[in-house]
Parts: sequence; structure tokens; C-alpha cells
Amino acid sequence: MARVLGFLLLLVLFFHIAMASDPSPLQDFCVADPNSQVSVNGFACKNPNLVQANDFYFGGLRTKGNTSNAVGSKVSLVSVEQLPGLNTLGISMARVDYEPWGLNPPHVHTRATELFTVLEGTIEVGFVTSNPENRFITKVLQKGDVFVFPKRLVHFQRNIGNTNALAVSTLSSQNPGIVTIANAVFGSKPDISTDILAKAFQTSDHVVENLQLKF
Repeated sequence: MARVLGFLLLLVLFFHIAMASDPSPLQDFCVADPNSQVSVNGFACKNPNLVQANDFYFGGLRTKGNTSNAVGSKVSLVSVEQLPGLNTLGISMARVDYEPWGLNPPHVHTRATELFTVLEGTIEVGFVTSNPENRFITKVLQKGDVFVFPKRLVHFQRNIGNTNALAVSTLSSQNPGIVTIANAVFGSKPDISTDILAKAFQTSDHVVENLQLKF
């Protein structure tokens, strides 16, 4: 009998672990209250009696992002910071504009998988799998094509056409987070020691110092 009970307990624990997932919202909505003094994982809820239509609305993606920068792209993110009604709903999005040959540099979303849809142009995309394989998976996308970047993997997009390009990304978090690899490594505050980076990248302190100046 003890063995049977032990087996049943293990079975219950197994299914409990296997079926674990993010909890579903327990109410219709939880509009973010950025002024709340309550510290939670996300944002505290605004009084539902004070919620208005504008809490679920954002009109900032109508205009093209400013791509006059070193990489030739602009990501216009709509997260819970811009759209309070996203709070607890586990989703966000971004408009991504590219000038000809513009690049959205290699980066990571720490909390989200990304579904990428091309609206205009021809865009090369790619991501790299984790260690030790570090396999590079890449594809050229045309208007209407969709590509997925798995959560936390390094990925990029590049416009390979001679005209402007436009895409929309949907992300599986209200606050997906972004770590741009070059900025994080060479633009940290304070700087990472040059000898550490020189050894990691198998280059000289001088090269590292020049890169740090750029960021």
C-alpha cells in the first residue's frame, strides 16, 4: 500500500509540474496604475471604476520612426508603459522602420518570444541557437511573410533592399525587455574592463577601447 501511495504522489507531482504555466488573469482587466506605491511584479491595478477607453488605446504607431541613426532603423515599442491596458495580458508589439540597408542589430528579448511580420520591403532575419551548437538560422522575408524568434535567443533583422522597409513585431510579454548585444557589452556603465573584453573577443585592449568610445 505504501508503494502505491508513493507512486500516486509522484504521479500527482509530475502532472502538477508538467501542466504549470503563467496564471490566467482573474478579472476582465487590470489597467496599470503607474502612480501606485504598491510594489508588484508588473503594475498594480487602477481602480476599475476609473478606467476609460483611452487606457486601452495608443495612437503612436501612425508615423514612421526616425531612422536617421548609426544603424538605420527605429523600433517603436508599445508595451505596458505606453498602453496601460496591456497590464497582466502577456502581450505587446512594435513597429520597426528601416531605411535602405538599415539594421536592427543583434539583440535579445529577455522575457518574450517575437512574431515578426513584414509589411513592406525585403528583410533578412536570423537568430543563433544556444551553446554549444550556436547554429545560425537565417531567411530572407518578403512582404506578408512571418518569422518567429524564440525567447532569449540572439536575433537581428536587416533591410536588404534599396527602398524603405516596415515590419510589425508581436511579443509574448507586456514588457518584453531588450538587450542589444553591442550596447550591453561595449556601452555598459561603468565600462567592463578592457582586458576582460579583449580576452573574451580575442583582440587587443586598443580595439576594445575604440569600440567602447563608439557606444
